[in-house]
Amino acid sequence: MSLKIQNLTKVYGQQKAVNDISFDVQKGEIVGFLGPNGAGKSTTMKIATCYIPATSGSVEVCGFDVRQSPNDVRRNIGYLPEHNPLYLDMYVKEFLEFVGGIYKIKGNTLKQRIEEVIELVGLQVEQKKKIGQLSKGYRQRVGLAQALIHDPQVLILDEPTTGLDPNQLVEIRSVIKQIGREKTVIFSTHIMQEVEAICDRVVIINKGQVMENQPLDKLVQSGKNLEQIFRDLTTR
Repeated sequence: MSLKIQNLTKVYGQQKAVNDISFDVQKGEIVGFLGPNGAGKSTTMKIATCYIPATSGSVEVCGFDVRQSPNDVRRNIGYLPEHNPLYLDMYVKEFLEFVGGIYKIKGNTLKQRIEEVIELVGLQVEQKKKIGQLSKGYRQRVGLAQALIHDPQVLILDEPTTGLDPNQLVEIRSVIKQIGREKTVIFSTHIMQEVEAICDRVVIINKGQVMENQPLDKLVQSGKNLEQIFRDLTTR
């Protein structure tokens, strides 16, 4: 089991951002984590990546509990937040060397890994530029590269294609699909076509609660339309 969430709750003051949710993600799955703004997606992702603590419940990543073994979780997880945190004055390779050093990857091992992720995410042409000189699409690729630098088993991406033009959308989707052949990928999005193009399963959350958790093909066979489900949620 790559990710196991059980009875997870997060309370801010009087508001339950996440309300007793449970779901699992199997090794090798690409799962779309869907829901309106404020549904609890980012909060769940931040708990799973050890950025904020849960109020109650548990999250395990590759068998490690986020509370009891946060360093083991971080070694097994790659995270790209919604607002891609990059050092714009650093060069692409320089930035990846910096991130690799945080994970204690050194020498030839780090050099080889940087070359691997640059090729994987399609940064070869731009690898010698400063990050601040890159388009948003290529900055997203740098964000993906930093999330992958330590070769994690699980990749969590929060709105990885927000603000990209149509060509960039297609390219980043292709990268995510390629990564999903070897990694477990959970990503949030508002773009239903994106889910239909690359996901194995969808988990739909609204007001902190899981509303749907099904393989995509079964959801389609049941006659449910993702666009309609999403519209219904936003009017509740």
